[in-house]
Amino acid sequence: MKFVIQRVLEANVKVDGNVIGEINKGFCVFIGVGEDDTKEVADKLISKMLGLRIFDDENDKINLSLKDVSGELLLISQFTLYADCKKGYRPSFTKAGNPTLANELYEYVIDECKKAGFKVQTGKFGADMKVSLVNDGPFTILL
Repeated sequence: MKFVIQRVLEANVKVDGNVIGEINKGFCVFIGVGEDDTKEVADKLISKMLGLRIFDDENDKINLSLKDVSGELLLISQFTLYADCKKGYRPSFTKAGNPTLANELYEYVIDECKKAGFKVQTGKFGADMKVSLVNDGPFTILL
């Protein structure tokens, strides 16, 4: 499983021209599921993500977590995080999890983040989405 976490001032996702998810300050997270991923793998990444201290404190030190700043989450599935570009110019996606597994684990991540008390917005699994965001920093973390 892979998470690409961007610290944002705002972010939204559209499907068919309609905004389906929108947040203010927080994390826009692109989630890729691999063929061997499990809920246990997801739990580790969720814990790490929610505990990341990458927001500025009163002394401009990156020392505060998402919870400390009442941050929000925009969670977007993205199988292309498993692109293999080693051969040729057309990426292979054979290491991405099958759609059934990927959707199950994506929904699991969403549910666990909500259970942890965060405001969560989402994209739409398998849809053609348009994502807009204002990266704050820029600050991007790969898990």
